[in-house]
Amino acid sequence: MHFTSETSSNGVIERTFTLDEITGVLWSPTSGTVRAPLLLSGHSGGMHKKAPGLVAGALHCVTTYGYTVAAIDAPGHGDRPRNPQDQRWAEAIHRARAAGEPIAPIVIDYNMSLAERAVPEWQAALDDLQALPEIGVETPIGYGGMTLGVVTGMMLTAVESRIAAVSFGGVFVHDALIEAARKITVPVEYRIPWDDEEFDRTSGVALFDAFASKEKTLHAYSGRHYPVPEYESDSSARFFARHLGRAADTVSD
Repeated sequence: MHFTSETSSNGVIERTFTLDEITGVLWSPTSGTVRAPLLLSGHSGGMHKKAPGLVAGALHCVTTYGYTVAAIDAPGHGDRPRNPQDQRWAEAIHRARAAGEPIAPIVIDYNMSLAERAVPEWQAALDDLQALPEIGVETPIGYGGMTLGVVTGMMLTAVESRIAAVSFGGVFVHDALIEAARKITVPVEYRIPWDDEEFDRTSGVALFDAFASKEKTLHAYSGRHYPVPEYESDSSARFFARHLGRAADTVSD
């Protein structure tokens, strides 16, 4: 992992990094936390590691709970070039939207392809993040995401024992996600945007039911999947604080 830039503002240090082809960003408190929980944040499809909503949530977790938050660009997103097949999928989504046709079948295939590539990238990034002295291997880890971030997070959590809690919301449900949910046993908070025509409520409830977790919470909120209401973002932050704890203490400057 190679850090390429560092800035500090309002109590938060922001460091961008690269790891082979992976481009990412790490936010942490300027006070220097010890054994602070690490939150992995997966961005939505068509967005990137520094999308406004993702950054707002990350800064809230850093300043309120003392967390360290990491995000990486999905393949073909943000600072990463899109390959020809990904470009064809993206163009097909735009055409379907313009024609008023369903985009779910295209998005499902596209997101699954991206997630299959992103899971080993998240694992590689996590290996290097845990090697940092301010994080370490004992740090509790959570994952949060929406749409593409949900698909990646579910596929990752199903095979990654280091993740201790997950918060998801808004996704096209299909058989592969149902199978992944049956392998997830950590605490889950799952949100359904009740009035979003693109996300089927019944399928969302079925996905929630499929999670094998002993502790799982379903939130249904009025409106579409974006923007997420502030109270839901606050709930997600409290969910992670409940299951991951807060920073143990701080290092004096």
